[in-house]
Amino acid sequence: MNGQRLLALVLLLSASAWFAVAQEGEKSKASAGAGKKAADPPLAEVAPRPEAVKRPDPAAIDAALRKGVDFLLGNQNKNGSWGTPALKGGVPILAPVPGAHEAFQSAVTAMCISALIETGGDRPEVTKAIERGEAWLIEHLPKVRRADPETLYNIWSHIYGIQALVRMHERLPRDEERRKKLVGLIRDQIDFLIRYESVDKGWGYYDFRIGAQRPATDSTSFMTAAALVALREAKDIGVKMPDKLIEGAVDSLHRQRKPDFSYLYGEYMKWEPGHPINLPGGSLGRSQACNLALRLWGDDKITDKVLKAWLDRLFARNGWLDMARKTTIPHESHFSVAGYFFYFGHYYAAGCIAQLPKADRAFYQDHLAANMLRLQSKDGSWWDYPLYNYHQQYGTAFALMTLRACRR
Repeated sequence: MNGQRLLALVLLLSASAWFAVAQEGEKSKASAGAGKKAADPPLAEVAPRPEAVKRPDPAAIDAALRKGVDFLLGNQNKNGSWGTPALKGGVPILAPVPGAHEAFQSAVTAMCISALIETGGDRPEVTKAIERGEAWLIEHLPKVRRADPETLYNIWSHIYGIQALVRMHERLPRDEERRKKLVGLIRDQIDFLIRYESVDKGWGYYDFRIGAQRPATDSTSFMTAAALVALREAKDIGVKMPDKLIEGAVDSLHRQRKPDFSYLYGEYMKWEPGHPINLPGGSLGRSQACNLALRLWGDDKITDKVLKAWLDRLFARNGWLDMARKTTIPHESHFSVAGYFFYFGHYYAAGCIAQLPKADRAFYQDHLAANMLRLQSKDGSWWDYPLYNYHQQYGTAFALMTLRACRR
């Protein structure tokens, strides 16, 4: 009997202790739940927010556009092209003759044609300049090849050539014969992109590894992104795309994308993700192009929040790009930024802004316009990196198309 009483007492005490422990556990869980913070947002959505800027006067934008267009009109070559191999400032970067300069001139001419079509209006002198530029491009663009086994600046010609041909196609919509010819030229440029695609997919402008018929170049994120944007424009006017080409380029960008959506300079830097050029400050110009390219080709990770975060970075941290502007040696500035990323990055930022809901665009359009207006030279040009005698032409073309996107 005493044994039974002792067992009952032990069970009673054990049960009481168990309930006490259980209640304390529940209290601890509740307390932890109450103090738990919401999950941190993805790194790609975290960025410093720039202060708003005063809306630039629309009349000032129109005046700057007119002045920039007039610069291009006054600097067109007699044969209809833009740019020359003359060294006007800077250093003579690797540019085997004649191929490298044929590529530079074709790319720059294509960009100037695009800019005049987009921003030049219907002045007779603008129309004449476009017609002369188109005639030169139609004759010379199909002849552009890589300069030598190592140097593939021709990729820029194919990219911006496609974009110019798309705008030429839309410029005279009733001329069906002309439009068919232009579509054929676009297909030829796509064939060149297939021919010069890296064995690892995507595109790069140097092949220092092998120099084979099929380039063994390490693709660069920004060149691959620019190509994807141009190819999307061609697709939008009905040109059929080679699926494998697009898939390979998209895969290349995915391999180069870091968790915060900085992008490596090129695939060869995959073992150096912490190199300054691969950090957000070094990727300010590249991320705009890469995010836009992936968004256009259906990457659902490039959300509006991601686009906004990287636009916020571009304007809040614009000094990293601006300090490199007009430096003479590539990558000598902070974060190894090269001067030629300035207008490139802002041009593709305009494309990112266009992807946002209309109600969200004005904040960024005002920042973009303010940057372009403050940097226009007295002669109407813009430039960011001294490249023989091509820099004012390509810089002005980029800036004009960027500034046009700021109208609202």
